[in-house]
Amino acid sequence: MNNFKIVPLSKAFVQKIKTTMTDDFGNPVIEQPATGLGPCRISLKPFNKGVDNRLLFKHSPFEVENAYNQPGPIFIHAADVEEYSDIFRFPPEIKANKQSFPLSLIGYNKDQMMAVTRLVGDADVDELINELFDQYPDIEYLHARNAQACCFICKIERR
Repeated sequence: MNNFKIVPLSKAFVQKIKTTMTDDFGNPVIEQPATGLGPCRISLKPFNKGVDNRLLFKHSPFEVENAYNQPGPIFIHAADVEEYSDIFRFPPEIKANKQSFPLSLIGYNKDQMMAVTRLVGDADVDELINELFDQYPDIEYLHARNAQACCFICKIERR
C-alpha cells in the first residue's frame, strides 16, 4: 500500500478563482482553448487540445512566503470538474505519458524548506514517492512538478 495521498486543487479554492476571475496575486484569470495537455490541477487529467477550455492563472502551492516559494502558471478546466479522487496513487494518465509529463518531485520539511529533489525519469512515480517518504523522515510533503516547464502539478502528502 502507498504511504502517500495526492492533493489536487480543491473545488473551494477554484470556485473563488472562478468567481472573481482574479488569482491570489491580483492578476486576471485568462480563459482559452487548450493548446496543450495540461493537466488540469483539479481533476489531474489531461486536457483535450482544441476541445476543452481552460483557465490560466498564477498559483503558489505554499502556505508561507519564503525563499522556496515558487509561484507560477497553472491551468484548470473552465468547466466544472470533479477533484481527483483516487488519492492513494499517482494520476495514471499523467504517470503513463512520460513524454508529455516529465516529472520532478520536490520534498519539503515542516518549515517549508526544500529537503530533496528527484527527477522521475523512467522510474515508477508511485514507487519513487514511497521511497522518498521512507528515506527522508523529515519530508512533510512533496510537490510534483513538470520537470521541463517547472510548473506545479499537485501536492503529495505523507500518510
